[in-house]
Amino acid sequence: MNTRSILLNLLLAAVPALAFAQTPLPQKTGGDKDKHGCIGSAGYVFSTIKNDCVRLFEQEIRLKETNPKGTFTSEAVVIFSKNRKKAELFMPGSASSLILTRTGKEGGYVWKKGNLSFFMWKGYVLKRGKKVIFAGA
Repeated sequence: MNTRSILLNLLLAAVPALAFAQTPLPQKTGGDKDKHGCIGSAGYVFSTIKNDCVRLFEQEIRLKETNPKGTFTSEAVVIFSKNRKKAELFMPGSASSLILTRTGKEGGYVWKKGNLSFFMWKGYVLKRGKKVIFAGA
């Protein structure tokens, strides 16, 4: 075998190895667990109140944006603690949920945190200050 044939064989053997080395491996489905073990690609987020992974679209209290600015309407989701003293609020664009604390008397409960207030009036209502931002049945 001459030098030219040897070099050609070495080059042909190296090309597939180089191509394989630069090809990224596909991500394993479900391999995107967060620090709580929730799989985001399956729609799961961590709920502090439930201390578990939940899918927001499966939750009972979903509120529609009252004055959408774009071509779609976003949703907020609320999950109550068992004793209903706390309400966990998931809002679009928020990095994490917010825990609202119940105030008031039975029949007039309001869950609050900062300038957010959540209460029942002809369905559920979420206000920021004096402005209703989300509402739902």
